[in-house]
Amino acid sequence: MSKSHHVEKATGIGDPQCFKGEAGKPKFGVGDKVRIRNLPDIFYTRSQMYLREAEATVVKLVYESPPAEDEAWDNTDSPEWFYSVLFRQTDLWPDYPQKFAGDTLETELSERWLEPL
Repeated sequence: MSKSHHVEKATGIGDPQCFKGEAGKPKFGVGDKVRIRNLPDIFYTRSQMYLREAEATVVKLVYESPPAEDEAWDNTDSPEWFYSVLFRQTDLWPDYPQKFAGDTLETELSERWLEPL
């Protein structure tokens, strides 16, 4: 397979649409409580350090795509589900002002970063 196989696959379809149906059955559903895993990363990741080991709620199944950690090395052979997950700011930042206790942060993470609670 050529180094441009990702481009060839996505041409005329789009990315991440070209990976639709390749990630298998999602492990999590909307409303599931998850913890962000503290995995090692090399070179590139979309899982920010301040999210590691924090608890969140899945709010949406977003798309299927190779995770950034694989795609950075041109490995697009194992797409995963991406989920939109919601955190309470007070869970992420211990000194977050209590008068804003209802504030949240929402981000997308691939399935490998999530574990069930």
